[in-house]
Amino acid sequence: MNAPAASILVVDDEPDLRTLYELTLLREGYRVETASSVEEARHQLRDHRFDAVITDMRLPDGYGMELLQDLRDQQRRERCVVMTAYGSAENAVEALRSGAFDYLTKPVDLKQFRSVVASAVQGTGGVPPPRAPRAPSARTTAAHDAAGSAPASALNRLVGESEAIGNVKQRIAKVARSMAPVLIHGESGTGKELVAQALHASSQRADGPLVAVNCGAIPENLLEAEFFGARKGSYTGASQDRDGYFQAARGGTLFLDEIGDLPLAMQSKLLRAIQERSVRPLGSTQEETVDVRIVSATHRDLAADVQSGRFRQDLYYRLNVIEIVIPPLRERREDLPALCTALLARIAQESGYPPPRLTERALGAIASHPLTGNVRELENLLHRAVALSEGDELQVECSAPGLDTVSHRPPTVAPGALATATTAASAIPAELPSGAGGGGTVPCATLPNDLQAWLDQQERDILVRALRESGFNRTATAARLGISLRQIRYRIARLNISAPNDNDTHDDLG
Repeated sequence: MNAPAASILVVDDEPDLRTLYELTLLREGYRVETASSVEEARHQLRDHRFDAVITDMRLPDGYGMELLQDLRDQQRRERCVVMTAYGSAENAVEALRSGAFDYLTKPVDLKQFRSVVASAVQGTGGVPPPRAPRAPSARTTAAHDAAGSAPASALNRLVGESEAIGNVKQRIAKVARSMAPVLIHGESGTGKELVAQALHASSQRADGPLVAVNCGAIPENLLEAEFFGARKGSYTGASQDRDGYFQAARGGTLFLDEIGDLPLAMQSKLLRAIQERSVRPLGSTQEETVDVRIVSATHRDLAADVQSGRFRQDLYYRLNVIEIVIPPLRERREDLPALCTALLARIAQESGYPPPRLTERALGAIASHPLTGNVRELENLLHRAVALSEGDELQVECSAPGLDTVSHRPPTVAPGALATATTAASAIPAELPSGAGGGGTVPCATLPNDLQAWLDQQERDILVRALRESGFNRTATAARLGISLRQIRYRIARLNISAPNDNDTHDDLG
């Protein structure tokens, strides 16, 4: 027996447009009711239940936002799509912030209209609330079971029970239900991509793709082709048609990491793609409609970049409809036991050997580190400690003196916190931010006036010394420092370190 057709209420005061929308939806198999004013729409909502409400922003006796507010106040299940006049970006942003599922810009493209309505209808019912942590049986995939375990599993990857991380999880569960763009802000190493993964897994788009893009890692001359795709022959080497990130993320989520690193010219093109929901591949004369949700992330202060002219203000407002701020590790040190336990479990899984036991003493030594590199630095610290530990107990060096000695005091770890964390972490997938971050600390006689430059110089000195000792064999150097060959190459390039003859003849390149 076929399921009943979805029911939609269309609210618009222009008879021709109202008829056009109605006929378009009827052809798609929906049941449609119409209204020409706020009051008429309220009568329809009192008499019927709908799967979605499509309303114009301006109506003869009020605004579509009033209907949106009614739906929220009455905790109705209908998802609301608001139609705004072309160029009224502030109205669209306000509607999304007020709880609209999505928006359409007039004059409405009917293909886009059908796509947005389909998304709203499929998403009726909201997002399941976070469930209690449970032991995972396998790595999370794009295919989720009907019980809704994927959202809970994705949220559980954000390890910790502190109030700060709890607020992040609650906000993810709340904002995942709409199409509103989300801007994730946090320091390097805090786990911005994990938050993006949790947003995607908790949304109705969980069965679609999640495409993650590091905006700072793409050469400027390739940005347009990478984002929007290219047609055969559109540039040298384009031997066939290829899709871009927008096309690859159709029906899912496009995660733009380090969005602040995009050059201004590309920011303008990205803004148009977001506003028009369509892209034009290089070498093509036709635009393609794309149905993606935009989630972006940055460690930069984009508001300051807007003021200085480094980031477009209109793009900033488009991306920053909803903001999620990830707290640095120093603001949630009570999560250290759980984080250490989960990270050690992951290290054990990767190495195939049981890690040394995490003791209260080792935990205290870890807590003495400033951990300015956040979870990524903590992971690096544990990797090094596991490699250097002898016996069955983890041995961690205390933070070197001279850094942060003015006001820093090692926080105490409550007795029994380690045992509690070990039990709790057994239900947490070992999927945390990876990669090498700030490692150990180096004594400094005076405080530097440019911390990043000072840290870069320390890292450069260590790498040059290690490279020389290994005869500039990058594979051996990477193994010595506990990082991957890819990471050593990245650091050599970033810090402008030149090997003799600048070649890879000593590398194990595979």
